[in-house]
Amino acid sequence: MIIDEILNYLSNRSDYCDVRYMETENNSMAYKNGEFMGIDFSKDQGYAIRCVNNSIAMGFVSTENFDNAKGVIDNILKKSLLKGKNRINKNGNIKYSWSKTGIKKVENVSDNDKISFLSDNDKLMESLDARIRINHLSDERVKQIYKNSYGSDIRSEYSRIFYVYMLGVIEDNEFEQSFEEYGATTGYEYFDSIDLNDDIKNDIKSLKKSIKAKHIQPGNYDLIAGPEVSGIVAHESCGHPMEYDRIIGRESAQAGGSFIKPDNYPLKVGSDIVNVVDDPTMHDSYGYYLYDDEGTKARKRELYKNGYTNEFILNRESAAISNSEPNGGGRSSSWDMEPLARMSTTYIEPKDYKFDELIEDIKHGIYMKNFTEWNIDDVRFNEKYVGKEAYLIENGEIKEQIRRPVLETNTVKFYSSIDAIGNDLRFNAGTCGKGDPEQGVEVWMGGPHIRLKNVFMK
Repeated sequence: MIIDEILNYLSNRSDYCDVRYMETENNSMAYKNGEFMGIDFSKDQGYAIRCVNNSIAMGFVSTENFDNAKGVIDNILKKSLLKGKNRINKNGNIKYSWSKTGIKKVENVSDNDKISFLSDNDKLMESLDARIRINHLSDERVKQIYKNSYGSDIRSEYSRIFYVYMLGVIEDNEFEQSFEEYGATTGYEYFDSIDLNDDIKNDIKSLKKSIKAKHIQPGNYDLIAGPEVSGIVAHESCGHPMEYDRIIGRESAQAGGSFIKPDNYPLKVGSDIVNVVDDPTMHDSYGYYLYDDEGTKARKRELYKNGYTNEFILNRESAAISNSEPNGGGRSSSWDMEPLARMSTTYIEPKDYKFDELIEDIKHGIYMKNFTEWNIDDVRFNEKYVGKEAYLIENGEIKEQIRRPVLETNTVKFYSSIDAIGNDLRFNAGTCGKGDPEQGVEVWMGGPHIRLKNVFMK
């Protein structure tokens, strides 16, 4: 590897430079309606180079020959000498190595075992009369080295497992569908820790009941939102608006902006029991890491605290702009993409209510266990969630299933309506897109059951 040659060459010619080497192996396969769709394998590697003088310049090379790469490196150096307003945090002198590859390592699980996993899930879905069945499984192995001119040397090796299914059922000429994602940063033992068969069975059963269920009468209800709902809310209406590049407008023409502005911070966004955090260090999280892609130590970030905006998600560039220290938010999807301020594992922190305690005082309410549809505006303020499996609550008891209840609200109204938070915690995996060119990174979204008082549903 030529990482040291690049770093030595630029260190003598710049105020700051860093080099990140990233090697990835991706393996994926799919089953669709009983038919195996094939295997896709890819391997990629290369170097991301960043140089700072009067401005920040970045470039990418995939060669192992320094002489062949020198033209790109000189061009990066030339661009860094141009005038510019952007800045970067220059912390360094950190040496660390970490690994997260699990017990049933990706490389030790055969393709036949993976195909059997997909086939078994497809057969289970078919036996329960799912007309549309798509099962997709992928794994990724990553090796990374990060070095900068201030002495940092961070090395990591990890694997990620991802499974997603989509299914559809038809009853009485009516159609309902489901889309669920599972993932973790570990080995294939992850599937031993979840009740996937029960999840699939319950999902199909509830879809069939939903088709026959009635819609609610529009009006005000107390709402119990399940972990899947609280998770997407935490991700979309807290995590994204607290990414600092959105707040200052850098992402406005790409992935959107933020309703939060530097001059209205701290802003009250919810009731005083609401804490929303983002924690890359959570064990086995699909977004797990101990150091980010800029060599900054990862840690738990308290985004909303006691109902107020509290802490931004920062990479090196946004930390320098905000006169703060980076907090491990610099993430990149591949070696040829720049690190942006990104989430990892975002969730509403649990409190001490048991599920029965959440519903016992509700006279007229709705339990929205999960969602089938959601959307939110570009500044992460006005939003909508449509229930997939949902029930009426009457006098503290869960009653009949209902079909697709809709909550249309905004971020402040949602969090301000929360008056009780459960003691459970569950996560769903996802791939979060951002940037131009767009890059997707792995995330976990979750939370406990939460109770909202007197919200309008239809």
